[in-house]
Amino acid sequence: MLHDMLTRKIGQSGIDASAVGLGTWAIGGWMWGGTDETRSIEAIQASIDEGISLIDTAPAYGQGLAEEIVGKALKGRRDKVVLATKCGLVWHTRKGNHFFDYDGKPVHRYLGKDAIVYEVEESLKRLGTDYIDHYITHWQDPTTPIDETMAALEQLKSQGKIRSIGASNTSVEDLKAYVAAGQLDAIQEEYSMVKRDIEASHVPVCLEAGVSMLSYSSLALGLLTGKIGPDRTFSGDDQRKDNPRFSIENRQKVARLMETIAPIAEAHEASKAQVVIAWTLQQPGITFSLCGARDAGQAVENARAGRLRLSQSDLDAISTAAQTHLSQLAA
Repeated sequence: MLHDMLTRKIGQSGIDASAVGLGTWAIGGWMWGGTDETRSIEAIQASIDEGISLIDTAPAYGQGLAEEIVGKALKGRRDKVVLATKCGLVWHTRKGNHFFDYDGKPVHRYLGKDAIVYEVEESLKRLGTDYIDHYITHWQDPTTPIDETMAALEQLKSQGKIRSIGASNTSVEDLKAYVAAGQLDAIQEEYSMVKRDIEASHVPVCLEAGVSMLSYSSLALGLLTGKIGPDRTFSGDDQRKDNPRFSIENRQKVARLMETIAPIAEAHEASKAQVVIAWTLQQPGITFSLCGARDAGQAVENARAGRLRLSQSDLDAISTAAQTHLSQLAA
């Protein structure tokens, strides 16, 4: 039986959003072997039709490309969506901390007020909107005090350009500094069955401070979909090609976990990926799960995970199997 889409609040902002969100990193094409704009727009619109309201993007995904595609997809549907985007990975200035090069251009981590004020206007233009529901510092900048960054974000909030504040890829020290500096509504961190370290580090701080937790890579770049078997090969700039997490040995361990998940999925008339997403959302302190989709089919499958409720015995069986098969996984 499918329930209504699970919705949760983003921190103390009062904003409700679907617990399953659409992540658009792959839609930007960068590190994912290119993109197809029409299929991407269909994926975004299918997500919304299926009850997803949380759409997460960033300027860094294809240097504005993902935001532009999201903007096109949201024409006439903006009011149905809680739109999240990010700041802090910049290529208009060389201030801050050099992070990587993109097409030969340096990209810096920089969260000074001047850049944040500039970046929000650029994002608003690309997204074709006049406000952003959830604005997130994408990566942390060791050269700018968090107080300065937070003051800039709170100013944007008072101007109505953003409605809530988030931070991503934080250390616990960063997280505590944000909480001390103002109203941090959410953090966004990598979290999945194969990467659970934040349970001990970030989650207790978030639970105490009323900060939501948006998990990304819940399906571990596809490893946990049950669709990437030991014989799959990766090519081109696909980041999974040389990723030790995708070793044959790891994929065999994941395949054994999937044997435990399969009958649970069948009992719920769900896919294995949906069960993995539902499990993620029922872990303490994990408020939202961001899932990428490159076409309408994937989008609909991910969305339906937000309508699945696992029983305590389902959760226990999955957690035990994850402990057994994944605890020795090579990162």
